Amino acid sequence: MSYSIRIATSEDYPKIMEIWESAVKATHDFLAEEYFNHFKEVIPRDYLPNLEVYLITENEDAKGFASVAEGNLEMLFIHDKARGRGLGKTLYQCMKDKTGLTKVDVNEQNPQAIGFYEKMGFKQVGRSEKDGSGKDYPIIHMSL
Repeated sequence: MSYSIRIATSEDYPKIMEIWESAVKATHDFLAEEYFNHFKEVIPRDYLPNLEVYLITENEDAKGFASVAEGNLEMLFIHDKARGRGLGKTLYQCMKDKTGLTKVDVNEQNPQAIGFYEKMGFKQVGRSEKDGSGKDYPIIHMSL
């Protein structure tokens, strides 16, 4: 398989949201539907235009995306159908090499993600009762 990683453009947003939706539905079954729908609206409008987003593609088809801001891995999502094939690790490694990221925040209710980041060398350094939007989804703060 040949993967390539490139910077996303606004034309990629629909595909990014498809990947996001597929990944979130597979790993975030604790999210309330209205919260899910809220993010579906704000991510392409408020987040993506203000972040440098990288896409990992396989034969030109986007399979995942990630973004780092100020040393924090803001997002890393792999399409559910492409999970378990090393794309997340490849994309993470690329982001780390490019940005020197050192931190990530993970939903406590997403043990798969916590396990993934622990394998990448992160340690848990803190916990918040609420997420960045003030909702009752505890966050685990992790650092390299």
